[in-house]
Amino acid sequence: MITVVLSLGSNLGDREEHLRQAVRALGDSLLLVSGVYETPPWGDADQPAYLNAVALVGEAGRGVDEWLSVAQQLERDAHRERDPSRRFGPRTLDVDLITATTAAGEPVLSDRPELILPHPRAHLRAFVLRPWLEIQPYASLPGHGWVYDLIRAEPVASDVLAMTARPEISLES
Repeated sequence: MITVVLSLGSNLGDREEHLRQAVRALGDSLLLVSGVYETPPWGDADQPAYLNAVALVGEAGRGVDEWLSVAQQLERDAHRERDPSRRFGPRTLDVDLITATTAAGEPVLSDRPELILPHPRAHLRAFVLRPWLEIQPYASLPGHGWVYDLIRAEPVASDVLAMTARPEISLES
């Protein structure tokens, strides 16, 4: 079984409900889900704050291409609209594959344009690393090292300080 780390984020509409619906839709494939964090926008400051979480998923027989399809379907279900002029613009739901790992513990690597694994900017994103650390304290990002070390180094360390834990929001059913 391949396990996949998914980053979930929303900053338009009912942010909490978009995240909850995505987690519910993962069904029995959901292994773990982090708490929710409110974070400043990344890459495009002219937009509302995000709610972010990370999910660990896995299902026998499902490969990374199928997980990419799942992520894209979750975004469609949330009526995400892409604005080509704002690559990091606001969205109802953003679902990114961060890493994938085989049952033997080996990272799944991909450099195809439609799916780059590990995610090429994950090591710079506090909104991915902090919640990921919550559900996998010994996580390692292939090519970059331990997640614990990544969140303590700049520029991520400063971004972690700008995050607000939202323990009143539960994504678990």
